Amino acid sequence: MRRLIKRCAGRIEYTMDLYRTAAIVTVFSALEHGLGFLYRIILSRTLGPEGLGIYQVALTVFAVFLTVASSGLPITLSRAISKHRARGNPKGEAAATSAAVLITFSVSATMTALLFLFRTPFSRIFSDPRSADLFFILIPGLSFTCVYAIVRGSFWGNKRFFAYSLIELIEEIVMIASGVYMLVFVHTGVPDVNKAAIAVLVSYLSSFALATVYFFAKGGKLGSPRGELLPLLRSSVPVTAMRTSSSLVNSLISVLFPMRLMAAGFSSARAMSEYGIVGGMVMPVLMIPSSLIGSIALVLVPELSECHYRGEKEKLSALVKKALETTLLIAGCLVPLFISCGEGIGVFLYSNAESGKLIAASALILVPMSVTMISTSILNSLNCERHTLLIFLVGAACMLAAVWFLPARLGSGALLAGMACDHCATALLSLLLLAKKTGKLHSVSYFFRLLAAILLLSGLGTLLRSGLMLVLGYLPALALTMLAVLGGEAALLRLFGLFDVAVPLRKFFRRKIAA
Repeated sequence: MRRLIKRCAGRIEYTMDLYRTAAIVTVFSALEHGLGFLYRIILSRTLGPEGLGIYQVALTVFAVFLTVASSGLPITLSRAISKHRARGNPKGEAAATSAAVLITFSVSATMTALLFLFRTPFSRIFSDPRSADLFFILIPGLSFTCVYAIVRGSFWGNKRFFAYSLIELIEEIVMIASGVYMLVFVHTGVPDVNKAAIAVLVSYLSSFALATVYFFAKGGKLGSPRGELLPLLRSSVPVTAMRTSSSLVNSLISVLFPMRLMAAGFSSARAMSEYGIVGGMVMPVLMIPSSLIGSIALVLVPELSECHYRGEKEKLSALVKKALETTLLIAGCLVPLFISCGEGIGVFLYSNAESGKLIAASALILVPMSVTMISTSILNSLNCERHTLLIFLVGAACMLAAVWFLPARLGSGALLAGMACDHCATALLSLLLLAKKTGKLHSVSYFFRLLAAILLLSGLGTLLRSGLMLVLGYLPALALTMLAVLGGEAALLRLFGLFDVAVPLRKFFRRKIAA
């Protein structure tokens, strides 16, 4: 009996620690993404849709090289450290970290040298030479940010989530502060888009310096990479291949999409503006759930890896269920707001009605997109990198087909249609694979109840906003509609047995009274 009580107490304490950690990471992540979102609004108003499109193209192409040099290594290193921790092998942790640093620095330094050596022929891939200028401003930071990604992966594996999140937040603050300073106070002949790119480079250098100092100050060690190089390469290659393919697809779309719009009759300036609206205005809004979902993945991946290596299937299944249902809840709460208030949000944030219409029209993409984010992280923690690569390729094929064939009919909406096809396919295939790996998924009923609540609230919210717009101004109608939708969500989530807002509040006040 005592053993049972002790075991239950241990599980309760473990769950509470997990929730506390997730809450801390979520707060930092929300701050980081919130600041980044505000900065994107500043950029959209300072650079305009065309300038934002040029900036977005340069960042997208840079992301390809960043992905090739480092993307698969942080999660692989995190999993390797979790394995060595479970086996009590600190020398293995140091060796794995050193191997990851050696691999990423060798690859990134070689790519940087080759890019500058062949700068002229490489610049021809950009449809606008201004994007090439921005790209080569960013490239000197490639090796620094790649090594930083590895150090961050070691924090992840050692469950130093506070340091991981704090440095990410500081990087965002440095980028925003330097960007705003240069855009507002530095009056030179340097174009504003170039100043924005310089701010990104400054943030890369600052995060590298902070992470490196913290790593050694907290007793981080490097050792001989012997014995860890090949295992890390074998494990990281599928993840790197998937993420590199994703970056390549995004880069291809950044070049192909304006070309297909021009083939459909758009001017060059308008085509770049349309891409800037989707990539620089609509996508930041649709990516709002990623900060919360990323926090869940950040905390759960080391736990899932340890459960996998220890063979704790019941605990693994329970963690997957919680992750999926929390992810669905986050997306489900935002969809009705975006459908009913999307147009007003676009006007309020960007003074751009077209962006608002696209936000409202694409809001339902949040559900499969969010499921894809969390399920990919879970599957990668379970050594399913090759499967996730194949699943990604299926989704990418759907995306490219839509971008090629639909611009003549849908204009900028073709990119959002491609995203919908992509995420629906990848979410479905990922869930089927998760069901196979962890047993029956217990979130199917939850999904359909949530979908019913989403559709009901979206319809009511749209009708309410239309009615309020007849008697009120745009801002009062938007504010009242958002408040009404949030209140309706609290009621319907409880009615459908999805989430009871009062439960965590009661627990919070009980703890306060007890204290």
